[in-house]
Amino acid sequence: MSIEMIKQHYPVVIVGGGQAGLSMSYRLQKKNIDHLVLEKNQLMNSWKTQRWDSFTLVTPNWQCDLPDHPYDGDDPKGFMNREQTIGYLQRFAEKVNAPVMEGVEVQQVQKNDQGGYQVTTSKGEFSCDQLVVASGGYHQPIIPRMAERLPETVVQIHSNQYKNAGQLPEGGVLVVGSGQSGAQIAEDLHLEGKKVFLAVGNAPRVARQYRGKDVVEWLDEMGYYRTSVDQHPLREGVRDNTNHYVTGRDGGREIDLRKFALEGMELFGTLDNFDGQNITFKADLNENLEFADSVYNNINTRVDNYITENNIEAPDGYQYEPVWQPETEREQLDLAASGITSIIWCIGFRPDFTWLDAPVFNGKGAPVHQRGITQAAGIYFIGLPWLHTWGSGRFSGIAEDSLYLSEAIESALANADQSVCA
Repeated sequence: MSIEMIKQHYPVVIVGGGQAGLSMSYRLQKKNIDHLVLEKNQLMNSWKTQRWDSFTLVTPNWQCDLPDHPYDGDDPKGFMNREQTIGYLQRFAEKVNAPVMEGVEVQQVQKNDQGGYQVTTSKGEFSCDQLVVASGGYHQPIIPRMAERLPETVVQIHSNQYKNAGQLPEGGVLVVGSGQSGAQIAEDLHLEGKKVFLAVGNAPRVARQYRGKDVVEWLDEMGYYRTSVDQHPLREGVRDNTNHYVTGRDGGREIDLRKFALEGMELFGTLDNFDGQNITFKADLNENLEFADSVYNNINTRVDNYITENNIEAPDGYQYEPVWQPETEREQLDLAASGITSIIWCIGFRPDFTWLDAPVFNGKGAPVHQRGITQAAGIYFIGLPWLHTWGSGRFSGIAEDSLYLSEAIESALANADQSVCA
């Protein structure tokens, strides 16, 4: 946006220029609601800068359904790779053509005397009547303080910095965390011939294909993705769940850490500490592997029940049987003797909303909201995991969420105008 076009006050300011922020912009434009999008870096920044080279989506392409921008390729049951995903998002950005200022960091938002919000940024002051926080929930990479005590000779990076095996020095790699990123990065390094040591957490896993369909297709047919957070058995607790590990690589397949162990990857339990010589682990490897397998089998059983209840013809089902078991729980590893020269931290991110001075957070610092609408008049969130449904933090639920919030914003602005005229 050119300097000449910038105003100091907008009915709506959107913080964040990812798919969530642009979806909101698209909806507001359809309603002729004037607004400004503020993006700290560049549009779709995390997709362009924080994905590894072999990255693929883990959900089928047909689930990519941004507002009026469904998947536009020729492989709906496939999984877009990094470049294809960026291309899909870039086409969406061009379609939206949002009124955006890139390279602008929002430093503080607080209530002003006019009943709206003062937005202090690295490029000056703005004000607005309504504020949409679309910056996601993955802001600060988590690296434990024990990392400070590791030898300087060991290269340490976070998963958002990983690109490929070639950026790491010769020697073994310790991957800490077995969620989606950790499991896929460990696989990538393993396939590239690296000696991989994996600290396995309590992340669940899921089959890729089961009884003739992708499991995502079964779950969609079963209505799981339409379940709202207030209908889920865990209620808001589901927002804290770790994502199931699986991959869309090479057309899509499941990830079995036990199989990797058979092929030479060394598995340990949850990382615990570093005593100056040894990395120590909790004795929970077997427990974590069994938990992941139990979730895998439980989902398959739910699919079995659905098939039976609806008299659907499908190939026979099965229950996963472990292909490898740890002989013992190894609770320590000599760092130097193991040959580990690099560590990749794959244990997630912390949200950082310290810039937002508003009473909308709980004791953990997470936003409190109902479908993205907070108790603070005029403040909304979008793009968070399970904002409303499973798809809220993904490409499949943003369209519904952005429509709902745009209607709430339209109503709030209309009510404000009526009160002024009264």
